[in-house]
Amino acid sequence: MAWSQDEERMLAEIEQHLVDDDPRLVARLESFNQRVRRSEARPKGQNDGGRRRPRRSTVIILISWLLIATLVATLLIMVLQHEAATAMALALAF
Repeated sequence: MAWSQDEERMLAEIEQHLVDDDPRLVARLESFNQRVRRSEARPKGQNDGGRRRPRRSTVIILISWLLIATLVATLLIMVLQHEAATAMALALAF
């Protein structure tokens, strides 16, 4: 569906106001458009042999969970050892 001349003029004015108000937004949009063009220009079959690299946020979340699990296991071992040592001391005392 084609835009009317009035609608095209209004869109052009809005675009010009955005460009004037926030040049950083224009730079970000240009960068995004370049990345989209590059990814669209890449042949469909060319994606590293069908394997994708995990996103950085996914790696960070996985490492965080691993560290949390390690911390919980370490604390559990320390508590159990402390309880065993206390029980042994009490058994020797009586």
